[in-house]
Amino acid sequence: MKFAKLFTFILGTVIISATVNAQEKTVEVGGAPMYPSKNIVENAVNSKDHTTLVAAVKAAGLVETLQGAGPFTVFAPTNEAFDKLPKGAVDNLLKPENKATLTKVLTYHVVAGRYDSKAIAALIKAGNGKATLKTVSGGELMLSMKGSGLVITDEKGNMAMVTIKDVYQSNGVIHVIDTVVMPK
Repeated sequence: MKFAKLFTFILGTVIISATVNAQEKTVEVGGAPMYPSKNIVENAVNSKDHTTLVAAVKAAGLVETLQGAGPFTVFAPTNEAFDKLPKGAVDNLLKPENKATLTKVLTYHVVAGRYDSKAIAALIKAGNGKATLKTVSGGELMLSMKGSGLVITDEKGNMAMVTIKDVYQSNGVIHVIDTVVMPK
């Protein structure tokens, strides 16, 4: 009898949770819905397009940070973006002895604050076509528009395009990018 009540409670909780999630406005990234009620890490682990990023975040020990209150704006490179790096670069960064470098590269993709596309567009407009955001690593990303697309330029002059914008999270917002940006 107790088992039946527990099972009913658990099943009811699952149904309620599924109903709540079904009512949320989601964006699909990497074949999975991204729920605004979940944090950056809880959503990212479900995207098949971000397995390299998730592995890197784990290797750098940044999971707890990105599950924190934030808010954060994350420019999230896809697996294809990581594949553009020189052969062996990702494997090298994931080595324990390179944790500090990996952390610097990853935190260069994170900005403190919630900058959705409207906020970024306002910054770009106020800056006469360009804006700069300071990253958590201490570097800077330059933002500009190319037609209707948002372009991110890193400190080395490399450019990334935002391919999916405004993926809202409980602790920030994610913009999917097609190239890994690198600090000086």
